[in-house]
Amino acid sequence: MDSFFASLEERATPRFKGKPIVVGSDPKEGKGRGVVSTANYKARAYGIHSALPISIAWQLSEQAKKAGKDEVIFLPSNFDLYERSSKSILEIIKKYSANVEQGSIDEFYFDLSFYKNFQEAEVICKKIKEEILEKEKITCSIGIAPNKLISKIAAGINKPNGFLKIEQHEIENILNPLGIRKIPGIGPRTAEILEKIKIKTIEELKALSEEELKKILHKKTGKDIFQKIRGIDNSSIIVDRKAKSIGGQITFEENISDIILITEKFLNHCEEIFNKFKESKFSRFKSMTITVRFSDFKTISSTKSNPEGFEAKDIKKIKQEALRLLLPFLDRRKNLKMKKIRLIGIRFEKFENDKKNINSLF
Repeated sequence: MDSFFASLEERATPRFKGKPIVVGSDPKEGKGRGVVSTANYKARAYGIHSALPISIAWQLSEQAKKAGKDEVIFLPSNFDLYERSSKSILEIIKKYSANVEQGSIDEFYFDLSFYKNFQEAEVICKKIKEEILEKEKITCSIGIAPNKLISKIAAGINKPNGFLKIEQHEIENILNPLGIRKIPGIGPRTAEILEKIKIKTIEELKALSEEELKKILHKKTGKDIFQKIRGIDNSSIIVDRKAKSIGGQITFEENISDIILITEKFLNHCEEIFNKFKESKFSRFKSMTITVRFSDFKTISSTKSNPEGFEAKDIKKIKQEALRLLLPFLDRRKNLKMKKIRLIGIRFEKFENDKKNINSLF
């Protein structure tokens, strides 16, 4: 989907149409502590993008305003709205394909290999685009290709409201001139490592052997990227994905050291995540991880595993164990210099149900 959250906010409030929109944390006139969830294309022209600190997004909005451009509209997330639309889009796609994988709230993979050729599949993709636009009043971009990897890349090339078909014999010519960040799995850190050795395009990256990539990057990462830049991807459509983890985090408005306030907010947050876990219908989880980010942005995690599993009915025990994980970060055991805390988070993993069916996780 194209800037999904922002597009839905624009649909919900017609007076926002054509305006730069950012969905995420409250910027608080440049003092906000969260990040941007989504920015529409008008806001992206200002340099605002997903995961950008909301304070910087606000500064960029102010710069645009001083230059005589439209001021950015900052909005809080409305996940009920987004989830309703996501479910509707999924049902539209299912009309055309029995094998649909929901990659995220706004990304879907679907199999059309039962059609005779790419041309027939293209007709179906365009029907899907038209139906989504008609029923949801928002646009999407679709890529069609021999595998999931190339279809994802293709979907991103002509955004927004784009369509691109890449057949097997076209993969190399289309991939070669693209920047290395177009490859899923090459994030800012990996790109920075490669750019230091003068590698900016996929074609330049292909000059390195698999062994060279393994030495420059992590062994598994090097092998994975070696295959991806050649368009190799044998992953299948996963129709019934099971949750790998359930978690969340909270960023404090100011860096704090007040133990009572930190523990109070942490336990409230722990209960919120526990309630999400109960909604998942699993009966227990076997691993709990807490994350703490200090005022200097150093981030540390601590994990507690329980072979018997933490039961869905035992919130009291879960809170106690979570608190035991947190407390060393509030004294000198894991916070020697007694730094203030910026963020805390908790995550539950390794789910199990009463029938002893341990689901494969993604």
